[in-house]
Amino acid sequence: MCPIDPIPARMTVDLMSIFGTTMSERNSSEWGHVGDDGTVYVRTPAGERPVGSWRAGSPAEGLAHFARRYDDLVADVVLLEQRLTVPSADPADLASSARRLLGSLDAAAAVGDLGILATRLEAVLGAADERATLRSAERARRTAAAIEAKQALVAEGERLAPSSGWKATSERFRAIAVEFRAITGVDRRTDTEMWKKITASREEFNRRRTAHFAALDQQRAQSRERKEAILAEAEALVDSTEWSSASAQYRTLMNQWKSAGRAPKDAEDALWLRFRSAQDTFFARRNAANAERDVELRASQAAKEQLLAEAAALDPTQSDQSLRRLREIQERWDAIGKVPRDAVGDLERRLSAAGDRIRQAADVRWRRKETAESPFVTTLRESVAKLEAKLERARAHGHADEVAKAESALATQREWLSHATR
Repeated sequence: MCPIDPIPARMTVDLMSIFGTTMSERNSSEWGHVGDDGTVYVRTPAGERPVGSWRAGSPAEGLAHFARRYDDLVADVVLLEQRLTVPSADPADLASSARRLLGSLDAAAAVGDLGILATRLEAVLGAADERATLRSAERARRTAAAIEAKQALVAEGERLAPSSGWKATSERFRAIAVEFRAITGVDRRTDTEMWKKITASREEFNRRRTAHFAALDQQRAQSRERKEAILAEAEALVDSTEWSSASAQYRTLMNQWKSAGRAPKDAEDALWLRFRSAQDTFFARRNAANAERDVELRASQAAKEQLLAEAAALDPTQSDQSLRRLREIQERWDAIGKVPRDAVGDLERRLSAAGDRIRQAADVRWRRKETAESPFVTTLRESVAKLEAKLERARAHGHADEVAKAESALATQREWLSHATR
């Protein structure tokens, strides 16, 4: 009997359940006989042929012995047929076993229907060949799919080569390598050629990335030098008391800092902390000085408020006396000096209104005297009034040269008026 593949325990079959009874229990004389000389013959579609000899007992016992050998052949065929039902069974291995068993039938020392066994083995061979064809087609399909998947990765790598998304693209190239190696079923030559293309794309990307970061390092080194120079200027201004010009210079330095670009990470933060510290120190000093100055300006404002109260209390009917008092108030006003910017306009308007009230009353009084006074006296009075108004305006605007000229002319006109009225 031709050897066959080992039979797994889970595939052991009960031949009694398949055939009901074995050939040794049936009339084996249907398929063979024992000659007078003890030679055992089997009947085949090609005719009778000897399978052995039997002299140890009766002819029936001899046929039964060779029939049991036939049963062994049947069991081998049944096991092959059952292996066909297992999806994972190798069709090439099945076909090889079937061919060996089929080839052994012509010389098998067994009595039974060897023709039907040959037919069943031919069926096993046909089924195995069909499964092999299907497997080959499936293998080709999987290979084509694997090649297509790897070609897609190759194309993606070529698209990524000119990318400037350095971090994301680097991560994707690493993932592509993992995915490429995980795809199997491609012949080595094709696989190698596609891998070379991916490697070329990755190397092109890496070359561009290296050049980019080299240029970036150079740019950051230059930015560091610029920021160190800016920082030196900022730290030199920390103790300045030129509040306005230094503040403007700090604003300029900040704009230069922003346009200088980023220095290397380890230097950028340290440089910025020093720059910010210099700014904060200067502006803290400026704010303290401004606060102190504001206290002084508010005190000046309060003093001018007091003068406004005095100006408001002047009696318009006593024009000469009130005008003299108004001039004194104006002189004290000028001596007080500056007040907060937001209060300047209001204070000046109120003082001007108080002066206008007194001067208007004086004008009315002078007009009443016009009929009793000579034209010369009237002209002098008008001239004095105009010079007084001009002097007030010059003082209000802080024009020292005009104040001096107005005071000199006013002194002359008043002296002339005094002689004319006397």
